[in-house]
Amino acid sequence: MKYFKIPATKALRFALMFLFALVFGLIFSATYSQAAEITPFYTFNQSPIVQIFGLQPADNASVVPGGHLATQMGVAIASNFAVDNKGVEKITLDGETYRTNLALRYGIGKGFEVGVDVPYVVESGGFLDGATEGFHSAFGLGSGGRDQAPHDRLLFAYTGRNGVERFNITHANGGFGDIRLSGAYQLHGGEPTSATSVALRTAIKLPTGDSDELHGSGSADFSLWLTAAHDFKFPSSHLTVYGALGGMALTTGDILPDQQRNMVGFGTVGMGWSPFDRLGLKVQFDAHTPFYKNSSLTELSTCSVQTVWGFVIAFTRKTTLDVAFSEDIIVNTSSPDAGMNFTLRTLF
Repeated sequence: MKYFKIPATKALRFALMFLFALVFGLIFSATYSQAAEITPFYTFNQSPIVQIFGLQPADNASVVPGGHLATQMGVAIASNFAVDNKGVEKITLDGETYRTNLALRYGIGKGFEVGVDVPYVVESGGFLDGATEGFHSAFGLGSGGRDQAPHDRLLFAYTGRNGVERFNITHANGGFGDIRLSGAYQLHGGEPTSATSVALRTAIKLPTGDSDELHGSGSADFSLWLTAAHDFKFPSSHLTVYGALGGMALTTGDILPDQQRNMVGFGTVGMGWSPFDRLGLKVQFDAHTPFYKNSSLTELSTCSVQTVWGFVIAFTRKTTLDVAFSEDIIVNTSSPDAGMNFTLRTLF
């Protein structure tokens, strides 16, 4: 598989110009009477040693109506950089992870939903190192040593406390990840006129991806969580607050099995404002407890918190596009240094 390298500053400039042109073109085009729906960004921690597990996005507080199919095609780009060592134990996570995910949700009966997620994961040296360094410098954010490392390098490696190398990935690769099966039940609200909605969601991740390439964990993970939202309507706009809280039970997988935890908690809190019929602005915070133990490195042993912000564009009442940017709040934890996410949603 070949990867075409684009100068980072030119790629970032082109992407931002395209996005702004798209947003303002939609804002000043003909609109419809219903404001853009605010739902959580469909994303989670894309670190190469975390995205292999069944960590769940918050998802919608309203299940898909009975007899309807909701489709989501998402692309997540994560720029990872973390280098740390304590004695002989050391870790390097330097590279980019691209995750393309097809998510299908179908409403069965009143208040029930079933779904499936099929991901495809690519790891490479990428092209975002220069752009990420520029962003950190412009906003006075710490680089964590990124500016001292080679650009566009792929190196995911870890040596344990006993001095034994546990994994070492230096070659670009791609393959299908772990498939997820999901279900949901509407506990409260869920109708278009409902101010408050609450859904109980569950999912199981199956070990279908190649764990040797960090496309999967080799474990079966079960998740259960609540997601809720409340909408405040104003004369010409609306504001939505949302959140999710849940936990995971994991079987022991192939990646650091002696250090893997079998219970993990996760949560999301966020809000969005729709000032125009076709546009909504959103910000959220995602967090989870550690997936690993028996390590002196923060990249494995500490909680992760990342912020995600961006906007949603409503092409029609049933088709929207989420554009999100993420940043790790605490440097040198398991969250990627920076990330982008694009999710196209359609309801049939």
